Amino acid sequence: MGTRHVVGRVDEIPPGGSKFVQVGKFGVGVYNVGGEYRAVTNYCPHRGGPLCVGMRYPVIESDEPYQFEVSGSDEILKCPWHGWEFDLRDGISEVGTKRIRTHTVRVEGDLVVLEGV
Repeated sequence: MGTRHVVGRVDEIPPGGSKFVQVGKFGVGVYNVGGEYRAVTNYCPHRGGPLCVGMRYPVIESDEPYQFEVSGSDEILKCPWHGWEFDLRDGISEVGTKRIRTHTVRVEGDLVVLEGV
């Protein structure tokens, strides 16, 4: 079992919210994505940008021109340096083969706990 860090109370990170935690070499962003907690290292694999200060937005899907559907709730995290986009649910880049480091987050009672960093 690795290290554990209490991030805060559940009510401090409501759906759509986030909190930055100074753990590990770069820090970790903890996100509430549609009621599920996700955590990623604050490091973009493209050029090392501070990923966790990037914008978040929902997945936009399209089957044909001028037709689109917005799904989810701010699952995509965009690096502020060069615009690389990553899915907070699995850490995979929306374009290419890059992946960000994800971490396990658990809810224990009313606390959000980050594990293994």
